[in-house]
Amino acid sequence: MSSDRARYDRATAHLDAPLAIVDLEAFDANADDLVRRAGGKPVRVASKSVRCRALLERVLARPGFAGIMSYTLAESIWLARAGFEDVLLAYPSVDRAAFAELAGDAKLAAAVTVMVDDPAQLELIDRARDGGSEEIRVCLELDTALQLFGGRVRVGARRSPLREPAQLAELARVVSARPGFRVVGLMAYEGHVAGVGDSLAGRPVRSRAIRLMQGAARRELAARRAAVVRAVREVVPDLEFVNGGGTGSVAETAAEGAVTEIAAGSGLYLPRLFDNYTTFTGRPAALFAQPVVRRPGVGVVTVLGGGYPASGAAGADRSPVPYLPQGLRYDPREGAGEVQTPLLGSPADDLLIGDRVWFRHAKAGELCERFDTLHFVEGDRVTASAPTYRGEGKTFL
Repeated sequence: MSSDRARYDRATAHLDAPLAIVDLEAFDANADDLVRRAGGKPVRVASKSVRCRALLERVLARPGFAGIMSYTLAESIWLARAGFEDVLLAYPSVDRAAFAELAGDAKLAAAVTVMVDDPAQLELIDRARDGGSEEIRVCLELDTALQLFGGRVRVGARRSPLREPAQLAELARVVSARPGFRVVGLMAYEGHVAGVGDSLAGRPVRSRAIRLMQGAARRELAARRAAVVRAVREVVPDLEFVNGGGTGSVAETAAEGAVTEIAAGSGLYLPRLFDNYTTFTGRPAALFAQPVVRRPGVGVVTVLGGGYPASGAAGADRSPVPYLPQGLRYDPREGAGEVQTPLLGSPADDLLIGDRVWFRHAKAGELCERFDTLHFVEGDRVTASAPTYRGEGKTFL
């Protein structure tokens, strides 16, 4: 790690911090590992975990990757207009202006697939068409949550209301019978498996419990997902894709015969939350540097800014982690601050005003909401720089 710190410092010596980098060698190695784990099934890139068009283009140029999973309809349209030809919107939208744009443009309508789990969403789309008559490609979402004790205990995100094969088949019939819509896919994101670490440092009992839960969830979902796919294919024989998984479950989900493609994105950057997984290992590729601006005393330095919490339930695991030099930690009374962040530990005594401390964000693409540029490092040089979504003036959420 000390060698990484030295080369990152050399590579960015001509740049002022704060700044963000992507180590392209690590990024490409992580991409190769995702493809290997997918076992021959294409990997659809989750754009919210990347949020940089140049890197989306880079990864989609690699064998084994195909298509984007987007997070808003406005983003989907922007990406399609930029030349991405297969964009699956992972969440339902009520963006009427964007639906009018989609329904009025044949190229966009062919490139973008929207998410539906309720007939009311179809009503909203039709009201928003504003004269546009293009056929809207639709993906149905399956609720993947594990339910125990007759549904009294639920493990998993609250997403689609559709759980059973008959429910998905019925919505497929409703969509197919409605002019202007076509069912082309199914999605089932098992976030409680793919997005929850199963190896928590210092918590062996909880880690064991998570692994047991995830094993039960995988078995239950595999059977139910296969039954759902069979039921929907009876209504829509030419279903184009069945999407599942996430970085933390690539190999397991790809092993299911009913799944035709895997979604993944966080594994390209490998944020700190993925240190807690036994199912996925990789190399940290996305980092940000904050400059040392104060030396308040022995064993402490203060860096500028750094308070970039990740989404989700509030907790220490949502903060970035000081990464290089190793051995720094937050002051528990201050944590990661909006305008300054004190860091404690013996390495602080070797840091001078103007030196950098390198951090890893808790999650992947959310880092890009804090920086307008990513600098691409190869070896000990910055070989290119590219704007993030923010750098292109796009803040979709």
